[in-house]
Amino acid sequence: MQTTNPSIADELSSPAAEEFSLSEARSIVGEFFTPNPWIYWPDLLLSWTVGIVCFQLVDFPEWITADAAWRWPIRIVAFVISSLLIYRCSLFIHELVHIRAGEFSLFRLVWNTLCGIPFLIPSFVYYTHLDHHRRKHYGTKEDGEYIPLARLPAWQILFYLSQIVFIPALAVIRFGLLTPLTWFSPRLRTWVHQHASSMIMDPTYIRPLPTQKTLRIMRLQEFLTFLFVWFIGLRTVWAGGILFSEPLPATFLLHVYLSGVFIVGINALRTLGAHRWTHLGDSEMTFVEQLLDSVNYPGKPLVGGLWAPIGLRFHALHHVFPTMPYHALAEAHRRLMRDLPANSPYRRCCANSLREVIVTLWQRARENGRTSPGAS
Repeated sequence: MQTTNPSIADELSSPAAEEFSLSEARSIVGEFFTPNPWIYWPDLLLSWTVGIVCFQLVDFPEWITADAAWRWPIRIVAFVISSLLIYRCSLFIHELVHIRAGEFSLFRLVWNTLCGIPFLIPSFVYYTHLDHHRRKHYGTKEDGEYIPLARLPAWQILFYLSQIVFIPALAVIRFGLLTPLTWFSPRLRTWVHQHASSMIMDPTYIRPLPTQKTLRIMRLQEFLTFLFVWFIGLRTVWAGGILFSEPLPATFLLHVYLSGVFIVGINALRTLGAHRWTHLGDSEMTFVEQLLDSVNYPGKPLVGGLWAPIGLRFHALHHVFPTMPYHALAEAHRRLMRDLPANSPYRRCCANSLREVIVTLWQRARENGRTSPGAS
């Protein structure tokens, strides 16, 4: 598929002359909006089971072989498989935030039990993702998932990527230390909610205060996550009694940390390729501008499914229809490319590879950063 790489000026000026008919697109893919539990459940449970088994093999390769020469190869392979599958399971949080409230209730509960709490990403931390899909908020200060990286100095991209080494530790501090402190300080409670309770890109983003219903959900989820953090901490250092017959391996916490860095790192690279990051946030973008600022990766589904699982390689399509379930996106994209007019702006959202988009982003940042009015 031929892919174009228009300049920032072209991308910001040309959409005004283009049109995209949402009703026409919906008529083409109208049958694809019902999430199928017979896909969600096996996908989550199988991915989680294999991922956790492989995670255990990293620490206990002797379960497979007594030959010491094979233990490190087993550890490395098991580490990569477990990290990719845990990453896949984690990204079901993206589906949950788009499924209507009251639906998939048991799935939400099971996901939070198996993934959200033990992976330190209970579902409430992603509620703000919906602001990323509000047309009036996209690319503005109300959108915590957007930074105009193509219009800023290139070091801002490196700074964004550098955070991957800190995020796993910060998550432990957030739930293991700050959570109990918020029980005694209303001021800290407000600060933690506004500045340390969201999966976002922009560190200056301030999360709106929650409703009472949301606050109850948050307090329950963060309390359970707090208990999990301390359980693992005690399990790592304390042996004896009925619960802990022996401590976890000495390298367990290092393994957990490296898995976290691996997963957060892949997600950070995926995020860099999800958009063109061209908007300074000084005005509201049109729907077509938002569409052209997003990227699809229809090629190489096996490789793309590893770094952008759960349908996220069709990110432009997801911004057109945020509630379309992940298992329908590939076929919906195929039909849109077949049936939309030849001049549809949707066709310009396709890229050949993640590397191509990130390299283009880096080049734009280097070329435009020093002269951009948004640069610092």
